Amino acid sequence: MDYFPLFLNLKQQACLIVGGGEIAVRKLRLLRSAGADVTVVSPELCDEMHDLVRSGEVRWQPAQFSITQITGQRLVIAATDQASVNQAVFSACEAAGILVNAVDDPSHSRFITPAIIDRTPLTIAISTGGGVPVLARHLRAQLEALIPHGWGDLAQLGSELRQHCKEKMPDPAQRREFWEAVLAGPIPDQVFFRANCARPRAINIRH
Repeated sequence: MDYFPLFLNLKQQACLIVGGGEIAVRKLRLLRSAGADVTVVSPELCDEMHDLVRSGEVRWQPAQFSITQITGQRLVIAATDQASVNQAVFSACEAAGILVNAVDDPSHSRFITPAIIDRTPLTIAISTGGGVPVLARHLRAQLEALIPHGWGDLAQLGSELRQHCKEKMPDPAQRREFWEAVLAGPIPDQVFFRANCARPRAINIRH
């Protein structure tokens, strides 16, 4: 295994994007969807990034990259079209112990961003280790057709009931058998049906 798969909780965490172009916009939207507090450093911004700054989704530092900008950051993404800048960002973050990604440059990245199927709270990530991103995207497209949004609703239902089930069934083996029975029963089909019509309402699960 070339990479250790990991899901980060970035809610309200300071993250930095170096670069103001279209690639930076894509990374910004990904971080914002995870609840990150994002700052963009770039002398210039593309039109879409300007709009995001005006809407308050991101803070902008109109400057060239400097080492001081990574202070206090949880995660940094270098998304410029200048290899020397991306390498400088990587070196600074490595020295400071900060997770860093240089877009499309695995050799200057401590992490890579996978192709994502978002069925919140269910998230599926697909990666080729940065070697063949188009293959990961191709697999994502195929899997998205096989995994309806109802799976996300089912995961949400399970999350809401988790603590209640732990209280009613302290034994982990008993809980596992219960959830296996739930998933093999009619509940998933009910959730999927309601997901196709409207957001699911309360579903009664008895034990």
